[in-house]
Amino acid sequence: MTIEMLYSKIHRATVTDANLNYVGSITIDEELLEASKMRVGQKVEILNINNGERFSTYIILGERGKRDICLNGAAARKVHKGDKVISVAYAT
Repeated sequence: MTIEMLYSKIHRATVTDANLNYVGSITIDEELLEASKMRVGQKVEILNINNGERFSTYIILGERGKRDICLNGAAARKVHKGDKVISVAYAT
């Protein structure tokens, strides 16, 4: 049996931008990635606290220290700048 478990999460981060005209992903500040032990290219589930949206995407590297949480591509339609989100990663 294989069980999928919570690996890491970034809780109640504020969306700093939503960029529709970009390849789909979530840009996360490098410092936040290191603290959460998440990795570039890793699949994550995004939970939007403001509107209840839940969707999956993958991580791209954001500039260190800028605290960026930017949803890109189609995911940009599911958030607004200022929304609170939880980024969740699982492992088996």
